[in-house]
Amino acid sequence: MRCSVRRCLVTLVAIGFLWLFVTLRVPEEIEEDEDVMTIKGQEDSYGKRKDPRSLEDWQNLTFKYIQTIQWRRKTWLTVGISSATQPDQRNLLYTLVSLFRASSKTEQKRLTVLVHLAHSDLTWLRETVLRISTLFSPQILAGQLLLIHAPSDAYPPLEDMRKEAHHGEFYSRQNIDHAFLVSFAARLSEYFLLLEDNVFCAPSFITHIHWKVDTMKSDPWVLLEFSNMGFLGKLFHSKDLPLLAHFLLLFYKEKPLDRLIPHFRTLLAQKTPIICRPFLFYYRFSYISNDTQKASPIQKKNLDGPHNPPGAIFTDMKVFDVHFPWEAYTLDESFFWTHNVSAGNHLTVILNHPANLSRVQVLTGTIVDGKYTLEKGEVELGYDPEGMPQYCTSFTLLGHLLEGQMNQEIFLKSIGYNVSCIRLVVKASQVGGLIIRHIYLWEENANDTEAAQS
Repeated sequence: MRCSVRRCLVTLVAIGFLWLFVTLRVPEEIEEDEDVMTIKGQEDSYGKRKDPRSLEDWQNLTFKYIQTIQWRRKTWLTVGISSATQPDQRNLLYTLVSLFRASSKTEQKRLTVLVHLAHSDLTWLRETVLRISTLFSPQILAGQLLLIHAPSDAYPPLEDMRKEAHHGEFYSRQNIDHAFLVSFAARLSEYFLLLEDNVFCAPSFITHIHWKVDTMKSDPWVLLEFSNMGFLGKLFHSKDLPLLAHFLLLFYKEKPLDRLIPHFRTLLAQKTPIICRPFLFYYRFSYISNDTQKASPIQKKNLDGPHNPPGAIFTDMKVFDVHFPWEAYTLDESFFWTHNVSAGNHLTVILNHPANLSRVQVLTGTIVDGKYTLEKGEVELGYDPEGMPQYCTSFTLLGHLLEGQMNQEIFLKSIGYNVSCIRLVVKASQVGGLIIRHIYLWEENANDTEAAQS
């Protein structure tokens, strides 16, 4: 009986948005989830208008969409994400997993996650809704996760967008996507945090942000920045969001979002940026721009960069199901987060095949201010692997970490062996967080091999 009452309440929340599922013809196996999804959509009908909606119409539009959920409890923080199609469609899912895993149950009571599914492709939209509704139904039922989709007449006609694409100007649609996102978020919470859909979140990021906001009570601010990358990790007062949406709609053709936001900050009299450390958000993947100006994941390794041959990662440090040990060995911006390490703890990379390494680099701590570094540690090279799973039977010291870092060339002729293991060892116990950001390996002559294969 209690369950049925709950479903009735959730149905009231979603009743204004259910016709998206009719439009998308959601399969029968998820029809039971239709009454819990707060999402609004519409078939693609570009070309009906020459310009986006007027500013007055825009606010009326978002107020109309949000009025059905005004009864919901206002939270302290809304995290807003605008997501469009990407080469790897799992990025958004990984980001949502990181968001909820990095926050405790107490923190989640203060959190609303708002996702704008910002693409007109109905196949992509249907598949994304299905994945999210399957993985995050508890968060949707609790009102912690909201999905929205802007109507097509909020955008310029398709022909105008094609002209901009021809000239390499993809940012106008992104600006309109985010104008809709922040306009919708204005009444959901006290503060609004802007993220992207391919990021990792540091554990307890809500507590960190709350502490920083408390320390800034006596100092007026418009924008706090918890990342130094693009528009990632930017915190606003929700009362400023209608004005921000207004601003983005006025200048959506002028500049990309990450260059408009600093202008918005200065217009509201905050002249200098407020950078908050440690940084709490990092990109999951690195991106480059190709000749068509479209972002795509790096497919080939940088010929001058690390190679990181295939291997397995083992550790006896604590793992928190948020940032895993293997993430310290990737070539993107992910990392391994642990805490309260003891002398003798290790993180070991066991290579699939012995490698002729020329250089090893180990980076710990945050990028800018160097917090959460390994205070005393060393790197060892291992040989003679045996057993199943394999382990190295002998190790030699390569070098000690200095201020949490090490960058050491290897002279294999003096060592006499190819390397099978690389082991980072903690030499003294330390309390608090530890970030092992990167373990980078370079192979001798690997550049020549990769150049010949490309």
